[in-house]
Amino acid sequence: MTSPHPSSGERLPIVILISGKGSNLQAIIDAIESGDVAAEIRAVISNRSDAYGLERARRHGIHTAVIAHQDYPDRKQFDNALQYCIDRFQPGLVILAGFMRILTDAFVEHYQGRLLNIHPSLLPAYTGLNTHQRVIDASETKHGASVHFVTNELDGGPVISQARIPVLPGDRADDLARRVQEQEHHLYPLTLKWFCQGRIRQQRNQVIYDGQPLSKPIDCTLKTN
Repeated sequence: MTSPHPSSGERLPIVILISGKGSNLQAIIDAIESGDVAAEIRAVISNRSDAYGLERARRHGIHTAVIAHQDYPDRKQFDNALQYCIDRFQPGLVILAGFMRILTDAFVEHYQGRLLNIHPSLLPAYTGLNTHQRVIDASETKHGASVHFVTNELDGGPVISQARIPVLPGDRADDLARRVQEQEHHLYPLTLKWFCQGRIRQQRNQVIYDGQPLSKPIDCTLKTN
């Protein structure tokens, strides 16, 4: 495994895991190609062969691979195969971008401090699935997205950054999903940029930002009209 943080002027090698459309993948690709993020995507790996994100990667000349979870009898063997595939590309960081699999403790520990995820809620609230509808059902007034280091606790790793949106009267789950995703496409590349610059790292169960423990997630809300 390469060093998580590259030397000045170098690009951080990353691998991105997806299961679906890959809109956050596209946002990261765009940020890299614009020169804003000093990273190199060495591979995009999916557990689903029909994930549209694979086509997005191919259009940009990025290597793709499919490790289908149905081909393995249990999570451990699937994760072993996935880890073997990832490590062939020697990434300094592994990014979960809509990767819909719960990972084993051994897998998470192998990439400790080098594994990021984005979750559609203001963590620690609303871990798990169906966050948009659950927020509406609870009559919340705020919603958003969080980028966090992955630990053995589902959606429970230390949160690095967040973006917030208001929950408006009459909002449906798909309304929230659309507005949250718009924030995600700004939030994830920006957080990746800081990781590539060596500004953020994980120390035990805490985020270190610019050399200091982070007392609360960094607000990266994109101002919209």
